[in-house]
Amino acid sequence: MREAWDAVTVGAGPNGLAAALALARNGRRVLVLERAQRAGWGLRTDKSIVPGCVHDHCASVLPLALASPFFRSVGVIDRVHWCWSPAALAHPFDDGTAVLLWRDLERTAVELGPDAPRYRGLMKPWLSAGTALLAALLSPLPGVVRLPGSRLPLVELLCFAREGVRSARVVIEHFAGERARALFAGLAAHSTLPLEQAPSAAFGLVLAACGHLVGWPLLAGGTERLAEALVGEIEQHGGTVRYGVPVERLDDLPPARALLLDSSPRIALRIAGARFTPAYRRQLARFRPGPGVFKIDWVIRGTVPWRAPECALAATVHLGGSWEEIAAAERAVSQGRMPERPFVILVQPGQADPGRAIPDYAVLWAYCHVPSGWDGDATEAIEQQVERFAPGFRERIVARRAWKPGDLERANPNLVGGDLSGGWPTLDQLFTRPAFWPWPPYRTSDPAVFLCSAATPPGGGVHGMCGYWAARWAERWLDRLDRGRLSPASGKPVSKAAVSAELTAR
Repeated sequence: MREAWDAVTVGAGPNGLAAALALARNGRRVLVLERAQRAGWGLRTDKSIVPGCVHDHCASVLPLALASPFFRSVGVIDRVHWCWSPAALAHPFDDGTAVLLWRDLERTAVELGPDAPRYRGLMKPWLSAGTALLAALLSPLPGVVRLPGSRLPLVELLCFAREGVRSARVVIEHFAGERARALFAGLAAHSTLPLEQAPSAAFGLVLAACGHLVGWPLLAGGTERLAEALVGEIEQHGGTVRYGVPVERLDDLPPARALLLDSSPRIALRIAGARFTPAYRRQLARFRPGPGVFKIDWVIRGTVPWRAPECALAATVHLGGSWEEIAAAERAVSQGRMPERPFVILVQPGQADPGRAIPDYAVLWAYCHVPSGWDGDATEAIEQQVERFAPGFRERIVARRAWKPGDLERANPNLVGGDLSGGWPTLDQLFTRPAFWPWPPYRTSDPAVFLCSAATPPGGGVHGMCGYWAARWAERWLDRLDRGRLSPASGKPVSKAAVSAELTAR
C-alpha cells in the first residue's frame, strides 16, 4: 500500500507552505507536492540575463510578510535577513519633486504640507493598535475570527471599517493638496480596483499602516529566502516537500485524510471537481480573476537618473503623476482597455540590498496593470513612464526581459490571465472568496478538501494567512476523524474501526 498521510498540500506557494507548516507543527504527517523544481511560486528569485545579477520573479517588497502573525508566531521571519531602504516609498511629480512615505508618521505628515493634520488623524487611530490591527485584518472576517490569544482591537477596527469600506476616491477628496492625493491614490491602486470602487480605500490604508508599523522591507538575496525558510521549518517538524510532481487529478495523489489546494478555483475544479457538488462547482466557475500585469526586468548601468533625487531613498517608486491620472489608468484597465499612460510600480532593490547586482550595475523591475490575459506589449508605455521621471533612463539599459500576462500564467498556472492577487478583490469577492457557501471559504462541499490559496481570505499578498486559516479548519476535520466520528470520504458518522478499514482500503 502507498504511504498514507494526514494531509497532502498541492502547491508550494507561500500559502501552501504555511498550511503545511501549521499542520506539521501540530504533529500531523504532511506532504507538499509542487509541480516546479523548487518552492515559492511568487517567492521565486531568478538569475538575470546578465551574469551575477538576480531578479525577484513576482513578490519583492514584503510588508505583509513581516506583519504576518503566523510567520511571527512560528519564527520564520527570524530565519531570514530583512533589509530596508531609508524610505518605504517615493512618488515623483512632473515638476521634479517627490513625496515620500517614511516609517515615521510625523515625518510623512510633514511631507504633505497642509494635509498633514488630515493624514495624521487618518492613520493614528489604528497605528495605536500596532500589529494587532493587521492581525485582525488578516482573518476570514475581521473582528469575528482571530488568532487564539490575540487581542481584538475593536475600536481601531471600527475606525478602519469606517474608512476602508469606502472607495479610495472618497478618502482622496478629503485631502486638499496634490501630494497627499497622489500618494494615497498610488497606495490604493495596488488593489487593482478602480479608485471609484469600494473597498479600494482599504488597500491604501493597509499599505500605509504597514509602512509606518513595519516598513516595506526586502529580503537580502531575494524573496526565495522566505520560501527556503518555510520549507526548512516544515522539514524540521517532520513534513515532506516533493518537487517536480504535477497534480492534474485526484488519482495523482497518495492516500490522505485531508487535501489542501494552494490553487486558483479553476485548477481546484480540474483537480477535485468530481468531488464537489454541482452548486459548489458553479460558485467556483463564477469566481472572477483580477486584471493581469505586464512586468519588465532590467539591468542598467549605474543607478536610475531620477529628476527628483529623493526617489533614490526608496526601494519602491510609484510612477503615475497626479491622482486623476492614476485613477484614469486603473479605470481603463477595469473596463478592458490598455491605458496610454499606465500606473507603474517600480522596485529598485539595490536601495536596500545592493548585493543583487554586479558592481557599477543595478537590477530593477516594474509592472503595470493590464486587462486580464492581454497579449499586447507594454514595454514602450512602461519605459516612457520611467523616462518621464528619470530622463536618460533608457540610455542606461543593458538588458531587459518582459513578461506578458500569458508568460506569467505559463510560469505559474495560478496567475490566471496574469492576475497576481488571486482574484478581483471586489466587495462580493473579499470575504466570501471564492464561494459564498460553505463558510468559512477554506472549506469546500467535500469535507476532506480545503482551499488555501490567495483566492481565499484575506486574499493576495505574501502573508501565509490563507494557508494558516485553511490549516485551522483542516485540523478540526482531522480531530473529528481521530475521535472516530466521521468517515474521511463521506463526512458521515462512523466507528473508529470503519475509519481504519476505509483508510486501509484507500
